[in-house]
Amino acid sequence: MAITEYFIRYLQRRDEIGDKDLARLRAMKTEHVSFAPGEVIVPVERIARRSCMMLQGMSARSHQLVGRPNERVITAVHVPGDFVDLHGFVLAGLEHSVVALGPAEVEFVDHDELIDITETYPHLTRLLWMATLIDAAVHRQWLVAAASLRSSAHLAHLLCEIYTRLGAVGAAADLQFTLPLLQRELADILGYSPIHINRAVRDLRDRGFLRWTGTEVEILDWAGISRLARFDPTYLDMEKHRR
Repeated sequence: MAITEYFIRYLQRRDEIGDKDLARLRAMKTEHVSFAPGEVIVPVERIARRSCMMLQGMSARSHQLVGRPNERVITAVHVPGDFVDLHGFVLAGLEHSVVALGPAEVEFVDHDELIDITETYPHLTRLLWMATLIDAAVHRQWLVAAASLRSSAHLAHLLCEIYTRLGAVGAAADLQFTLPLLQRELADILGYSPIHINRAVRDLRDRGFLRWTGTEVEILDWAGISRLARFDPTYLDMEKHRR
């Protein structure tokens, strides 16, 4: 499946897209690139000439802590269909890098393509704007979850969100999904130690909420785990209406 099809599903979940706009999305020229686990997809502090969308696997926005070269904070996780660094289209540079979480495949889109779209296709322009605003909403919700949920519930919220986002573009179904995150990466995301993450995973298993084997996660009790996480997907803005 081409990346534009995942992104089209992302958009169509939220709005109707006319034939002319669909044709323009499918005509976007892209460069397909594969990355190994931990490899930098987008470097920090550079003037962007292109942006990328996730095709397979996952990636993360990674912030290196000043004066602590071996420590980082992850402030976003991106899944197939996400336009990862679309904000780099209008910013002079990025203050974070984007790294592969496990094997990852992306499609790079030159900014000349985005310039043409934003100058010629007003509806698509609004939808691109919407995508960056949803990214911001997810970040705000992460801050709320970090401030209000303890470790097991916090991890549960992340799992509910990722499954919902994957399911919205057809990359997951039947409450099962692939999560290529190591416990130390989960620790970087949630702000806990790997030991706390291990305990949280064990707690969710013991409660019968999920089965987690390697990178494969199956949610056994959606109602229970979403209640624990106080998960409300409203912030993902998946209601379909004219933008």
